[in-house]
Amino acid sequence: MVGKINIAIDGPAAAGKSTISKKVAEHFNYIYIDTGAMYRAVTLHTLRNGMDVLDDLSLLDIRLTPLPDQKVFVNDEDVTAEIRSMEVNQNVSRVSSLQVVREFLVSMQREIAKDKGVVMDGRDIGTTVLPESELKIYMNASPEVRAERRFIEEQKKGIEIDMRTLTEQIRKRDEQDKNRALSPLRKSEDAIFLDTSYMSIEEVTSKIIHLAEDTIRGER
Repeated sequence: MVGKINIAIDGPAAAGKSTISKKVAEHFNYIYIDTGAMYRAVTLHTLRNGMDVLDDLSLLDIRLTPLPDQKVFVNDEDVTAEIRSMEVNQNVSRVSSLQVVREFLVSMQREIAKDKGVVMDGRDIGTTVLPESELKIYMNASPEVRAERRFIEEQKKGIEIDMRTLTEQIRKRDEQDKNRALSPLRKSEDAIFLDTSYMSIEEVTSKIIHLAEDTIRGER
């Protein structure tokens, strides 16, 4: 037995990382860290106040409350819904590629994970943020499947958008994430690849839980 472990779950937009990570964290009673929400929070902050706010990020406080009803706060304001807006979607890749933003948030994320017992999802967790994670997962699905998932999410919010536009946005985001200079989206060599295109949420969750249990027992 190795005790608590850190679980890193990486993958592109709309691969199901957040949904699955929350369920895995709840199963083990671990802390769930949605790094994408943190980058979205910084993006929202810049959209509201201009890029000059990045000159002094020490003035920015980002806080994620515990599960099950995790909320995101920026300087004590609940921005959980606002960080999922289309405007933030269209700007988050650009803001998150900036070195000053990545250094600020990576430091925060590592501090949270130092005592283990964390499920963290994002695009560079296994490669950059927590490269020593005991279990690394890389999730992916076809752009069309991911667009359909995002379409359902947007419909639930009352946002009208066509599938072709969503698919193109996802393809564009993939290219931006894979080709950015700092911490590009890529699978860590020791990460386990999961294609979730035709897997249910329950199937993916169960697979990762079993892998984590094997890791905790020292069987992998």
